[in-house]
Formats: sequence, C-alpha cells, structure tokens
Amino acid sequence: MALGITLFSGLTSLAVAANDTQEVSATGPVRLVVPARPANADAGNESLTPLRDRELDRDRDRDRDPLSPTLQDPSGRKPLLTEFERHVRRSAGEDSEVRRFGAELLSQRNFPQGEASSQIPQDYIISVGDELAVNLWGSVEADLRLIVDRSGRITIPRVGPVMVAGLRYADLNAAIDQRIGQVFRNYRLSTSLGKLRSIRVYVTGFTQRPGAYAVSSLSTIVNALVQSGGPSAAGSFRNIELRRGSKLVSQFDMYDLLLRGDKSADRVLQADDVVHIGPVGQQVALIGSVNRQGIFELKPGEVVDDLLLMGGGLNAVADRTRLAVESLDTRNDIRIAELKLPAQSRLNLKGGDVVRAFNALDAVLPQHRQNKRVRIEGEVQRPGDYILPPTSTLNDAVTAAGGLTPGAFVYGAEFNRESVRITQQAQYERALRDLETEFARIQVTQKALTADEASAQGARAQSSGRLIERLRAVRPTGRIVLQIQPAATNLPDLSLEDGDRLVVPARPSTVGVFGSVFNGGSFVFNPGASLDDMLKLAGGPTRGADNASTFVIRANGSVVSAKQQSSGWISLSSGFATLPALPGDTIFVPEDLTRTSFSQEAKEWTQILYQFGLGAAALKTLKN
Repeated sequence: MALGITLFSGLTSLAVAANDTQEVSATGPVRLVVPARPANADAGNESLTPLRDRELDRDRDRDRDPLSPTLQDPSGRKPLLTEFERHVRRSAGEDSEVRRFGAELLSQRNFPQGEASSQIPQDYIISVGDELAVNLWGSVEADLRLIVDRSGRITIPRVGPVMVAGLRYADLNAAIDQRIGQVFRNYRLSTSLGKLRSIRVYVTGFTQRPGAYAVSSLSTIVNALVQSGGPSAAGSFRNIELRRGSKLVSQFDMYDLLLRGDKSADRVLQADDVVHIGPVGQQVALIGSVNRQGIFELKPGEVVDDLLLMGGGLNAVADRTRLAVESLDTRNDIRIAELKLPAQSRLNLKGGDVVRAFNALDAVLPQHRQNKRVRIEGEVQRPGDYILPPTSTLNDAVTAAGGLTPGAFVYGAEFNRESVRITQQAQYERALRDLETEFARIQVTQKALTADEASAQGARAQSSGRLIERLRAVRPTGRIVLQIQPAATNLPDLSLEDGDRLVVPARPSTVGVFGSVFNGGSFVFNPGASLDDMLKLAGGPTRGADNASTFVIRANGSVVSAKQQSSGWISLSSGFATLPALPGDTIFVPEDLTRTSFSQEAKEWTQILYQFGLGAAALKTLKN
C-alpha cells in the first residue's frame, strides 16, 4: 500500500514538472492534454509541411464540399438510349421503359456519398493522416485526438511517440497499451478511429467519367463506381477489376450485389488502387409478362433459366409453357422462334436476343370451351353467382337459380353483357366526338349581326359545352334488349358469356309520364289504356312541347317514337291513341328548343326589311 502511494506521488511530481503537457489535481489522477500549437508554428517553414499532408487537407475539404465537381453529375440530362435499347422498346411497345439493368440503380440518389460503413473493419490498416481517439481513465485521465504523422507515429504526452502505421485496427489497442504501460499503471485504455484519411484511387476503362478520385479510406469498389458514374453504355457491370500495383486483387460482379445482395467481392480500397471497368458482354433483353423487364448482360455459359432469374421470374399471369425468342441472325429468315418450357430452358442465348414471355390472359379461349360465370338477381328462387357449362343459355341460368317467382316480370328482364358494354362505350364516345365537332362547326360558321346575337351565340356555346360534359359522364350499361312478348313467361334461348348479368324485376304497376307535360309523374297502370290515355293523365303536352318527338321507353329497353307510328301527323292522338300502354312504360315529351315567339319573329323580320330599305335607298342614290 505504501509502495502504491509513493509511486502515485512520484507520478504526480513528474506531472507538476511537466505542466506544459498535463494538468494535475491535488487529489485526483493525472490528466494528460495535448499542448496547443502556436499559430505561427509553421511560419517560414512551408517546406517542412509535406506535400502529401497538404493534399490530404485539400481532399478532406473537397469531400466536405457539396459543390465539388467530383461529386456532381456533369450533364444532368436524361441519358440517351443505345441502339439496342431503341430496338427493344420498339419490340416491347413505345410506351415501355425497358432500360439496361443496373443503370438506374447505380446512381448517386440510391448510393449516397460517404463511407461505406459506419463500423471500422478489424483488418483496416492504420496509415498516415488517420485520426486516433485515445481515452484513458483510472490513475491517468486523457481524451486525446492524435493524427498519424508522416513518419507513421502518434505522440502521447508523457509517453512519447508510438509507431502505429501499418498496424491492423484489431491490433491498435494492444500496441498503444503496451507503450503506455511502460510509464503508467492502474489505468484503462480505449482506442478508436476518428476522422479518416482520404485516399486517391483511379477509375479507368469503360466508365462515365474516368479519372482520379479522392475517397474515404473506408470506401469500396462500389463507392468508386458511384463517384465515376458507373459503367458507360459500352461498359460492363459484370467485369470490374480491382488492381493494386501489378496484382489483380479482386474481380467484382455488380449483378451479385444487385440481384443477390452478395457484397463479398466488394473490397476496401487502398491508396493508388485502380478500379478498371471492362467492355460490356453479350446483352439480351427480357420483356413481356415477367416481374422485371430489362436488358441484361450475360456471361458465357448462362442460359434461359439464368435470364429468367435475373428478371425475377415469370409473373402471375404469364404463360409458363413457352417463350418467344427473336434473334438478330434469324431476323431475315424465320425471325421469331418459340421455346417450350421447361424442356428448352437450358438453351444458350446470343447477344442481341429479345426474349418475350406471353400473357396467358391476353388470348381469350373460344366461348364453346369456357364455363360461364353469371350473376342472377331479382325475382328468382336463389339469386347469386353461378358457374354454368359452356353451352348454357338464359333459361339454363334461371333453372340453376331455382326458377322464377310468381311475381316475376319476364318482359322487363334486364340482361347486361360486358363485351356489349365495351362496344357501346366505343360507339358512344365516337358519337360524342362527332357531336362536339358539329357544335364547333356551327359556332365558327355563325355570324352575329348585332350585340344581342353575339351574346346569344356565346350563351349557346356555353350551353353546348355543358351538354357535352354531362353526356361524357354517362356510361353505357351493356344492356341487350330481349325481343319477347309482354306476356312471355320464358326468356329466349340466348347463349351466355362469362360475366353476364340477369336481373328479373317484379311486375310494375305504374306508367311514368315526364318531360314537357303539365303534371309529370308515375300513374297507376290501367289495363286496356293506350299511351294517349296515360299522357292525358299528366295533363297532356304543354304549349312548348315538341309533340312530333314524343317517345316511349318500354320495360324491356326498346323505344317507340311518335314518328314511327305515323308520318306527317299533326296531333299526338293520331299515333299513340291506338298503341296500348304496358306496365313499366316511361313516356317522355321533349321541349321544342327551336320554337320562337311572335315578338322575336317580328323583330327579325323588321331587321330584314330595314336592311332591305337601306339597300334600296342606296341603289336609288347611285342611280340619280
């Protein structure tokens, strides 16, 4: 115990004597500090500062500068497509975005600049310019930040220089502990790396921006590739070499990282290393029903199965029995060949091949081979979805649903079909385009003679635009009108298609009368009543009604117009008086949009006569 007190007192006395390098507490442990460097310590001694140290300082500043040219993309423009990429896009469709695999992944957005890892690998070699953090506690307290000088040493106060250059990071703590243990006892030690040095590496070969780059000493091959922009259009993603002096240290395949997450060949760089990118190998395109479309680079020996793995395999709707291959050497002969899967999945591919996976849903099977999924609703015993044989009809669907109920109104059955809806939608959009063109033609050809006419034309143009917008909001339903008698009890033997929908309503008891009538609404159906009788229940047409355009929508979806019943008639009774009303009918009397009042007509004739009088007076004046 006495020996320990004497040793500690002796150390304290040594610390007091060397107060330029340490602080002493009367009762605490020795505190080591790094002496402050005078501001003019290097004045007049520029030659003593090694060139390498000044380069390291500039490299650190450039690494921290976000505007450094090394870290910036020089163009910022969208990269141009290669000839093969344009060819593949024509095959896949002009709206496709098929690009070379890896070109977008290896970008500075996806691989940010900086150290490859926040942890220092155990085999990291300490070198000139590294900063070491040395922490001591116990009989000695210190928190030191020491830079490895050009001779490879760090200088610890009261201990002296310690050679660390060339040591592995795993051996650093033991080496410093051995040196400090020669001076002090009863302490604990922890060493780590602080700021790392920058190193200069070279990226050569087929790269976007070849040249020398300053990177962190923890950077790897991938970091160097990112800074240089990665392989160019003629560069390989799969033939990347790390050369150190005259030795080949590693061959790196970027596909191992991008496809499998294997980074084992991505070595840590050292000063003056060369990352060399070789020329691109054979390129093959994979398009169609795959999980990842793209242009892939193949190594010798890789086959169709390897290409499918690169593309993530066939997607859920792909035809898994065949592929199509378009080869350049057969373009003027058979052009496209078909591969059977899995029998021909081990075939080799050639550069320029375009492999297409088929969609199993694009080609629709013949109707006579497909089961039919139909929905039946309304007045049937068991409404719901049913799967029926390929040759089933509407009556078979009703039978599968348990038959009709006593209240079913077969004449008013609504039958919808998806294929019909698609056709109706196309025709409806075409009709809207024609109508819009006609409105535009009328607006261009009409000329306004007065301000009132110009205002009226503007109002009509706005009304036409609103009408077009409302018509575009209407969507066809795909309804098929069933040509059956009002008293029918069975549906026609119409063949079913997949997705058909049948709704059998209950027998209605009213007839609707709407439009330009005195009291529109729904009226109780009276058996034996005519359409004219039902129209009279609503008060008949108003003065502004267009009687000649009156029409009736039957419950089965058919339409009967007044013009069909009698051509050249004047009153409504001449046509609809003898036509019986049916349950569920809807009578509509439109407004006469072309009708003008007497005062409007008189005003127009006055304008015409006035203009005629002015013209006659002018002619008489010229004659005299």
